[in-house]
Amino acid sequence: MATRTNSKKAKPFWERGYDTHGYWQGKKKIGWVAHEGKGGLYRWQAGSRAGEAKTLAEAKRAVEETLLSLATQLSLFGDPAGD
Repeated sequence: MATRTNSKKAKPFWERGYDTHGYWQGKKKIGWVAHEGKGGLYRWQAGSRAGEAKTLAEAKRAVEETLLSLATQLSLFGDPAGD
C-alpha cells in the first residue's frame, strides 16, 4: 500500500500589489519584486540576496531560483535559510 506524504510547508505563491509583487509562503513574505520608474528596472530581494532585472519575469525567476538554492544549501554560519 502506498504511503501518502503531506508537505508541512505551504506552497509559495506570487501576490500582486500596487508597487510590488510579493512572494509569500503562508503568511510569511519570503521575497519581493518592485518596479523602479527610472530606467525601467525591476529590483528584487529574496532572503539576504538582492539584484536587478530588465523584465518582471526575469526578476520573479531570480527570486524563485535564489530561494530554491538557499533552501538546498547547508548553512555555514548557523543561520538556517528559509526558516
